[in-house]
Amino acid sequence: MKRLIALLFLTASPALAAEEGPFFSLHNAEFVVTIAFLVFVGLLIYLGVPRLLGGLLDKRAATIRDELAEARQLREEAKALLASYDKKMKDVQEQSARIVATARDEAQSAATQAKADLEHVIARRLASAEDQIDSAVKAAEKAVRDQAIAVSVAVAGEVLARQMTADGAKASIDAAIAEVATKLH
Repeated sequence: MKRLIALLFLTASPALAAEEGPFFSLHNAEFVVTIAFLVFVGLLIYLGVPRLLGGLLDKRAATIRDELAEARQLREEAKALLASYDKKMKDVQEQSARIVATARDEAQSAATQAKADLEHVIARRLASAEDQIDSAVKAAEKAVRDQAIAVSVAVAGEVLARQMTADGAKASIDAAIAEVATKLH
């Protein structure tokens, strides 16, 4: 209240210097305006407008305070969520690195196993081919030997047939029988 009165006197003092005549007269417009202003301010104080304004401002301050607290809480939740996602992302990256390493090891192991299997298959096929070659060589040798024997027997038969007479054939048969008899006993 003291401030209001001091403010009133400060605003009234320039008006006193500008006007000629008495200031405290109802014919002086500045005096009437000053009185009306004081009545208006007094009426506002009487009706409790400053208290209402203070209450409204306090409510607004409480609302702002609550909104700030909620904003802080949301910020903390967002930080926690971000930290959670960062941790999950790091875990996923580590897991993907492990999966890649495992896949690389398995691929290398599979390649090594495939190489060993291929070498085994090649060795087995080479052995099979060598066996087939040996079998073919033996069959060819037998065929050649059989053919040579057949040719030799035929040639020998022809030679013997030309050189042999009836007496020589008899003597040859007798010698063969005697030889068989000595070998059987």
